Amino acid sequence: MDSKRNARWQIPAALLSSAVLFYFGTGLAPVAALTWLAPFPVLLLATRAGGWTTAGTAFGAFLLGTANMWAYQAHSGDEPLWPFGTAIDVGMSLVFTFAVWLFWALVRRRRTLLASLAAPAAWTSLVYLITVLNPMGMMGSLANDQGDAPLVLQTASWAGMWGVEFLVLLPACAIAAMCAPGAARLRTGAVAGIIVVLSLGGGALRLSGDTGGPPVRMAAITQNAGYHWGPELGTAEGRALVHDYIREIEAMPDGVQLVVLPEAAFSAEEEWPAALVEPMRSAAKARGAAIVIGFEYYDRPGKHNYAYALAFPADGAPPARYLKHHDLVSPPGHDLVFVPGAKVPTGLVICGDTTFASPSRDYAAAGSRVLAIPAELAVPPGSNDEGGWQHTRNALLRGVESGQSIALSDANGSLMLSDGYGRVLGEARTGGPAPFTAVTADVPAGPGATFHTTFGDWFAWLSLAITLAGLVFTRLRTARPAPAAEVVGTKTTTGS
Repeated sequence: MDSKRNARWQIPAALLSSAVLFYFGTGLAPVAALTWLAPFPVLLLATRAGGWTTAGTAFGAFLLGTANMWAYQAHSGDEPLWPFGTAIDVGMSLVFTFAVWLFWALVRRRRTLLASLAAPAAWTSLVYLITVLNPMGMMGSLANDQGDAPLVLQTASWAGMWGVEFLVLLPACAIAAMCAPGAARLRTGAVAGIIVVLSLGGGALRLSGDTGGPPVRMAAITQNAGYHWGPELGTAEGRALVHDYIREIEAMPDGVQLVVLPEAAFSAEEEWPAALVEPMRSAAKARGAAIVIGFEYYDRPGKHNYAYALAFPADGAPPARYLKHHDLVSPPGHDLVFVPGAKVPTGLVICGDTTFASPSRDYAAAGSRVLAIPAELAVPPGSNDEGGWQHTRNALLRGVESGQSIALSDANGSLMLSDGYGRVLGEARTGGPAPFTAVTADVPAGPGATFHTTFGDWFAWLSLAITLAGLVFTRLRTARPAPAAEVVGTKTTTGS
């Protein structure tokens, strides 16, 4: 009778507990510590429940946790709730379900150490494959949710974001596996503990060491207009906005070496719009600072809309032009572009480029120590900053992966200046009554190329190998099936 009563509350308790923890531990304003706890209730249930019960509970818990994104997705231009937002939420719920199912299948065969490693590896490898196959890359992952935890993010410098994904899930998987009947507790706890201690200890050592290169006084500015695309440069409004930006640049504190304006600050029918190029060249020379600004080029209305960034050197020389690498409409063939004449090597990327490891990793390999990032969130006017934190921390993660400081200006989110170790040194939200938002800070140049820069996504492939090993062992019979009491619906059975 007691076991039946327990069965009635264990399943909804696990579902609701994990759902609430995922709700507050992921999304647009996550509490990083809760991300680590969120999988545990479902994983603990998996040590006692049947396969279908475990899978259904895992799917429901994760899907309910994504409710923290539904209101945003309802009006987002980047991931509208239907169909893209729904596909993302359901797809990631299925990924989590597979990881929990693999954990369940291995635990019931008393492969507790492998279960504790294979479950986070399954999540990590599937997220990696999704990123590779998705033309829009990945943002909003568990690694992204650790954006305000520099200690955790240091793992990305040697294992990429994939190492962070694995690390966040490992403790919950290991502790739950150790709670399973017949578990190899000492071995499982020792291996997981060593991995966590080495990862976080190495992160602490990295943060306490060299703080990077020479300081660069950076500034990020954006207009508080809540636009999708800025005004056409051929109009009076567009030309007026150019001069308004120049006045803001002139008002920057002394010593500013780099100023970043947002993506799509203007739109243009010219690839080298004179209404922008000449005034900004003069402003850069007068201010003695490099200026980076994004604009949208279209040769016909609604056709060939390419995202460009122009980098104006501090001496007033002609600008360098960068074409967004990861854009569904961009033509093939992209080059790395550095800010000309910068005292510290500074690479250019645009917004969605940060949802992929490259080109940020390619810039680091080529010697870049700073990334200038014009960005723009596709949200309606009046919706400023809802996705700003997630957007900036995704870029910050790329900076840690590749050892580069970040100067990001987002038209509809947040402005952020961070060092190459993931520490935010300047930040401001867009919107508000003022015409412009600006932030300035002295930011050390990043330390430069990392282990991840050199060896790439090796940890993702290791995770895939662990996942495949886990799947193989789920097909092997064990000589002594675990005598766990399984909760199946409201019935209780003994054995596997």
